[in-house]
Amino acid sequence: MEWLVQGVRAFQKEVFAKRQEMYEKVAHSQSPHLLFITCADSRIDPELLTGSEPGQMFVARNPGAIVPIYDGEVAAGMHASIEYALAVLAVRHIIVCGHSNCGAVRGMLYPEMVAGVPAVARWLRNGEDAIELLQAEEPFPSEEARIRRLTELNVLQQMRHLATHPSVARLLEANELTIRGWVYEIHTGKVERYEANAEQFLPWPD
Repeated sequence: MEWLVQGVRAFQKEVFAKRQEMYEKVAHSQSPHLLFITCADSRIDPELLTGSEPGQMFVARNPGAIVPIYDGEVAAGMHASIEYALAVLAVRHIIVCGHSNCGAVRGMLYPEMVAGVPAVARWLRNGEDAIELLQAEEPFPSEEARIRRLTELNVLQQMRHLATHPSVARLLEANELTIRGWVYEIHTGKVERYEANAEQFLPWPD
């Protein structure tokens, strides 16, 4: 793990030293502009992707960028993150970001892939409604197109799941919250954003 040691040293000597004033400013409080919900995939770096600095985004990550339908009887970490971001930090923008070649999305489509990891399998069942939408659109010209479409549908369904959360529902009713859906393509760096008027994901920024 020598690379990790060197990385921390470089951060302390180069990054932190040059931006110490900024870090001191955010050390005792935070006021992020948005809640960024994305996959736990190691290839996704939300801050690098968006050019964000410490304190600007409240990030919540899990396999598949999933937001379970709200259940007041179940203690879910994602629900706690959403509630804290909206009720305590007063965030008023949410982005749900999926990505290309997502193992969680493949696991939703092919449950046998995650049969040996039961906790993961249970978690991915939160994407079953996206699978139902995918099946209604079959057939697809290729497996790649099928996976891509499921990635999009999963993002859209997780956006809908957000609306079942009381903190989200209250703000949506008051027209005080925006929810956006993104799909990030790892090998090209492209980001597509869901445009409700066009009912499709389109390249963003234009």
